[in-house]
Amino acid sequence: MWHQKRVLTMSVNRCLRFLSRLQPRINPRTARIVADSRPASSGSVLFHKQHPAGSVGRCRHASSSSSSPKPPDTSLFVPISLKTDPSVDGDVGAELTQALDKSELLKVMNRFYKKKEMQKLAAEYGLDARLFHQAFISFRKYVLEMTSLNADLHIILSDICRGAGHIDDIYPYFMRHAKQIFPMLDCMDDLRKISDLRVPANWYPEARAIERKVIFHAGPTNSGKTYHAIQRYLAAKSGVYCGPLKLLAHEIFEKSNEAVCSSLFLHHNEVAVIDEIQMIRDSARGWAWTRALLGLCAEEIHVCGEPAAIDFIKELMYTTGEEVEVHTYQRLTPFSILDQALESLDNLRPGDCVVCFSKNDIYSISRQIEARGLECAVIYGSLPPGTKLCQAKKFNDPDDPCKILVATDAIGMGLNLSIKRIIFNSIVKPNVNEKGEKQMETISTSQALQIAGRAGRFSSKFKEGEVTTMYRDDLPVLKEILSHSVDPIETAGLHPTAEQIEMFAYHLPDATLSNLIDIFVSLSQVDGMYFVCNIDDFKFLADMIQHIPLNLRSRYVFCTAPINKKQPFVCTSFLKFARQFSRDEPLTFDWICRHVNWPLAPPKNIKDLVHLEAVHDVLDLYLWLSYRFMDMFPDTGLVREIQRELDDIIQQGVQNITRLIRATDATITDPLQTRSNRRGQVASGGHKGQRGAGQMNSSLASRLVRDGLLTSDLLQQLQREWSKDQKQEFINQRTFDTENPNDKNKGRKKKKK
Repeated sequence: MWHQKRVLTMSVNRCLRFLSRLQPRINPRTARIVADSRPASSGSVLFHKQHPAGSVGRCRHASSSSSSPKPPDTSLFVPISLKTDPSVDGDVGAELTQALDKSELLKVMNRFYKKKEMQKLAAEYGLDARLFHQAFISFRKYVLEMTSLNADLHIILSDICRGAGHIDDIYPYFMRHAKQIFPMLDCMDDLRKISDLRVPANWYPEARAIERKVIFHAGPTNSGKTYHAIQRYLAAKSGVYCGPLKLLAHEIFEKSNEAVCSSLFLHHNEVAVIDEIQMIRDSARGWAWTRALLGLCAEEIHVCGEPAAIDFIKELMYTTGEEVEVHTYQRLTPFSILDQALESLDNLRPGDCVVCFSKNDIYSISRQIEARGLECAVIYGSLPPGTKLCQAKKFNDPDDPCKILVATDAIGMGLNLSIKRIIFNSIVKPNVNEKGEKQMETISTSQALQIAGRAGRFSSKFKEGEVTTMYRDDLPVLKEILSHSVDPIETAGLHPTAEQIEMFAYHLPDATLSNLIDIFVSLSQVDGMYFVCNIDDFKFLADMIQHIPLNLRSRYVFCTAPINKKQPFVCTSFLKFARQFSRDEPLTFDWICRHVNWPLAPPKNIKDLVHLEAVHDVLDLYLWLSYRFMDMFPDTGLVREIQRELDDIIQQGVQNITRLIRATDATITDPLQTRSNRRGQVASGGHKGQRGAGQMNSSLASRLVRDGLLTSDLLQQLQREWSKDQKQEFINQRTFDTENPNDKNKGRKKKKK
């Protein structure tokens, strides 16, 4: 048997853990009765059915609400500029009293600001020191610069200036002004309720209204877990597939028949498949898996992923009142870690796959391999799905002379490849932490297993896989990483919904979308099972199109578009799409062809290839938006046709990638050569000092390029600047020697002595 099926049974310890969470709402005597029930399965089922969907969420909410809400991050509160409408009272205040002396008025305002009692009183209404200062600056400017004040405020200020009033009388007018420029002060309780994310299961009442069956297919790579879920999907009358990569979706789309494909947009499906469920804890994209798991309306939800997610998914589904059926799978073919690193590309053999975490390394290594008379296939993340599948087919074909694959970790998901040996070119990769900061990190056990598991694929000619590293120093580190078990998943990502942001905007109508999302996250409260995902990409797009007049719902949808913000052409296209959309002008096929300058020629160098990949992403963006705004993006069929043609053009470029690399830049260094240089193998010839500098620079440059911290363009610029500085230093020295010949002669005399 390839898998072992078991129905969810809640253990006694698990019941007790939930009972401890629900203690405020459950009678202790009842808790003891349930805990003492034997066997555990019968007791747990009774307990499960006594609490319908939503009741557990309410208890969890009640237990969480006992803690005081966290104070808001007031640095996110942006004061609103008030319109200086002329007062309906005109100069009534001045007529009743007299004109205000601005210099005396300034002294009064500053006395008010310095009064500690006023600051303490304002703090009780949400004005901390930061907001109090901002509100006072605005209020003082309003009082001093307005040609006519409201009669009541004018009279109060006049009395204070003449010594007939008290400084504290300004406070009500100050607070009224503060609430005008900070409208969130009057609705903070409402904003906290809207941003309460502790029971996300309740966001999807339609999914809660049907009886869903959740089947978890758990196992490592190459265990057949996804295969079984997809077989059920293909047999269903209607279904939807959710996966992390376009390649996965493309592959499933190709396998699906017309009946299934046409039903993807139905509201209710027979089967839904959620692939790579362990990504529910991803700091940037985890919210999409949470939304799919909690919100899909399907009779059967097939979840595929690592065993480390089983317990968490059970607990998550327990809050919705749904049972989980677990199918466990074992790896179909073994793989082993070798005791020796590759160390040289001369040691490559058929069936090898070199895995890199940098596109520059992809270019460099593929060029070095073909320089040795070997053909290699190339796969990396920004290639279109069709090109990736074409390269995979070329590598898998036993009759094709291409026997080596150079790829990024994009092969870790979705591709069936006939790999005998995985070779890690590096074990560090760039990563974005929870704060949105880019940093270099050693790959995790989960990532290492995902990639290493591609060796020795079932149904390939290699019945056993092998794993090693390019460099000797990395091998013991990789062994240590793979010796650990995968950390269990403990939290799921969340993201504010469009409805929640719209309710927020009702209370803060003048705030930008970026500011709304910031305030929302700062006020949000989450249950211990959840976290709020990083929103930097969302805010980046929101700021980009803030000046374009869009309704809030459309603006929100645009900002959730999956685009690569590092590609300038993609960002420019995104901006033009939004601008055209705001004019209520459909983005036709002719419009998109003019924008991308279609038809496009085959690439002549790497720069051309990168641009073609960006154009493909732009067409992807068009199709993505067409699913959400069908009337405004009407020509999906025609766009899909030119996207297929573009895929073919990119395939031609990738097949000749080494020629493109040579035509682009001769400065892309060989990381193996620079690594050996660092160990002291310096080529002969040249001045000793210059040779040492060259060794240091090439070694450092190769590390920076390999780790993704330096591009070839930046490397060229640094080399030009370094050469320029060297020449300038030489010129300065010659000029100094010419202007000061005596100093030079003195030095020579000293040496003679």
